[in-house]
Amino acid sequence: MFGRSRSWVGGGHGKSSRNIHSLDHLKYLYHVLTKNTTVTEQNRNLLVETIRSITEILIWGDQNDSSVFDFFLEKNMFVFFLNILRQKSGRYVCVQLLQTLNILFENISHETSLYYLLSNNYVNSIIVHKFDFSDEEIMAYYISFLKTLSLKLNNHTVHFFYNEHTNDFALYTEAIKFFNHPESMVRIAVRTITLNVYKVDNQAMLHYIRDKTAVPYFSNLVWFIGSHVIELDNCVQTDEEHRNRGKLSDLVAEHLDHLHYLNDILIINCEFLNDVLTDHLLNRLFLPLYVYSLENQDTGGERPKISLPVSLYLLSQVFLIIHHAPLVNSLADVILNGDLSEMYAKTEQDVQRSCVSHYHRRDCS
Repeated sequence: MFGRSRSWVGGGHGKSSRNIHSLDHLKYLYHVLTKNTTVTEQNRNLLVETIRSITEILIWGDQNDSSVFDFFLEKNMFVFFLNILRQKSGRYVCVQLLQTLNILFENISHETSLYYLLSNNYVNSIIVHKFDFSDEEIMAYYISFLKTLSLKLNNHTVHFFYNEHTNDFALYTEAIKFFNHPESMVRIAVRTITLNVYKVDNQAMLHYIRDKTAVPYFSNLVWFIGSHVIELDNCVQTDEEHRNRGKLSDLVAEHLDHLHYLNDILIINCEFLNDVLTDHLLNRLFLPLYVYSLENQDTGGERPKISLPVSLYLLSQVFLIIHHAPLVNSLADVILNGDLSEMYAKTEQDVQRSCVSHYHRRDCS
């Protein structure tokens, strides 16, 4: 799904290739763009090749000639990319443009060059563009583009993505919309993006995430993991003849990936994010589903329960994988010393309160 060709980057080694890698050729390509501002069936291939060639020159210029970035910025050439997207010129052009942008940002190594590309906010405009995400190839290149951008995040570049004045962070908020995408590679990319964001030690940005997105994102994430656990348990319960071993292995592997992802967030050691995540894990997942299932196998009611072997196995994996002391200590204390009936009553009240919250409507639907 995520395969892509790079055959055109750093093309041939003859005289013509050396001429193509030049400021003069970039000026010629700018002239081509100005003469083809409207995408048509007749010029779409020309425009795609022009954008590819511009990207190749920028990658070359990053290492050899910064004047190409001066010209690119002076002529506001990124706006042509955005205008082509906004014309709804078809999936072919969208795929080629996303592929090209991804390769461009993957191959830029100098921070000054990156600043040139990120200035004027055009990249954020591309991030929020309404692509046809029902198209698998567009989805793949889009999320790969976001992941590539997230790998460039640091204390300096984050200001190009997070706007403290407008309280907007499109790279993050657009990515987490796909946390439960049916394609596993998309979900994995979203996890990578979020981890790359959380690792940036920018307090204004992290406080924005805590105040605006942490509760709904962690709530939905925990809900998704819980639903996955119930599916895993159902697979165990109905697999009397061991015909679903392949599916069961996949479900277990995915759940372990979830636990590793949760641990990766927690070991970044952002205290206020850890507090929110720990609260959701304990009171929305580990206690009401895993622990409560240990001694309530025959109790009726609507609250989901899982089988004892699955509960024990999943709890063992929690203790093996997650290393955040406040979480594992609290969980162990409840299992070894707590009154599970009181714990259940408390978590039941917490869940009921959360159902009236705007952030948790999806969980309770």
